[in-house]
Amino acid sequence: MGEDMRGVGVAAKWPPVIVMVISQVAMGSVNALVKKALDVGVNHMIIGAYRMAISSFILVPIAYILERHQNFQRKIIPKITLRLMVDHFISGLLGASLMQFFYLLGLSYTSATVSCALVSLMPAITFAFAFIFRTEKVQNLKTQAGMLKVMGTLICISGALFLTFYKGPHISNSHSHIESLPHNNNNNKTKNWLLGCLYLTIGTLLLSLWMLFQGTLSVKYPCNFSSTCLMSVFAVFQCALLSLYKSRDVKDWVIDDKFVIGVIVYAGVIGQAMSTVATMWAIKKLGAVFVSAIMPISLFSATLFDFLLLHTPLYLGSVIGSIVTIMGLYVFLWGKKKETEASRMNNEDQNSNNDKDSTRSPPV
Repeated sequence: MGEDMRGVGVAAKWPPVIVMVISQVAMGSVNALVKKALDVGVNHMIIGAYRMAISSFILVPIAYILERHQNFQRKIIPKITLRLMVDHFISGLLGASLMQFFYLLGLSYTSATVSCALVSLMPAITFAFAFIFRTEKVQNLKTQAGMLKVMGTLICISGALFLTFYKGPHISNSHSHIESLPHNNNNNKTKNWLLGCLYLTIGTLLLSLWMLFQGTLSVKYPCNFSSTCLMSVFAVFQCALLSLYKSRDVKDWVIDDKFVIGVIVYAGVIGQAMSTVATMWAIKKLGAVFVSAIMPISLFSATLFDFLLLHTPLYLGSVIGSIVTIMGLYVFLWGKKKETEASRMNNEDQNSNNDKDSTRSPPV
């Protein structure tokens, strides 16, 4: 009987794992295809605005069915106050519009491989922010789990720095159409590469700040789907305003290229709406640590799409830097796993002691 129950428990983990793997492969393809669309010359924030608008359109019925309809009788949906609206406006600014402004700008200067590698820094960066904001206690860093998390963070940062400042030789014969243009000399390419890595890093920093902010917002408004929908709606208008940085011509919003239209729809449905739903569901089933461990699959997916479909060159620095970053991420997650296990054991010991105290006979 026990073995049957364990078998059921293991089998129950496979669906969210499969969903997350498919989601991360799709995310790698989204980054590669968006990079191709950016190379056409489309305003990156117009792509961002359309992407968030499609995400909002998809999430509205999902939020209604899964939250409003099912939880209506239990009355657990908090009322939308002015403070909650402001919080969701900030959430959209950090996690969608400003993040996409820098991230897509960085993607236009680099490649999908580099963008996914730098996003893999997010768990370590979030930990560093948690330490700065004192949500991570100093004494916790003295434990084995704490030291592993610090070591993983440093390895991740080292990989990102290597990836940024060492491009290295080609390790493939493919070449991108951008690099074949005569005006793209080596100095300009190096400058654009460094700028792109800087923009991607800023985008990842904003995403990490959003995760910390979202942690407090989810306590005040524990409705993941409608919260994401509200954030997306605000992000649409924010992206539209940020698009003025590059162009103020209304004609730029009319996109005739069928490939770009397809990429925007694909990015909005798969890369934004469905990816958010899949990630939230997987975190609920498996936990954030396990889900974070699956996310680097998007890096390998982006590399594969970059090389095979878009013919983007592979650089030695990108490969080495990505491998070092992933190694650092798994060292960090190893420390996080040990911390979670230690916390669970302490809670079990405390509950056991409380049970003993409650059953102890009173003194006569």
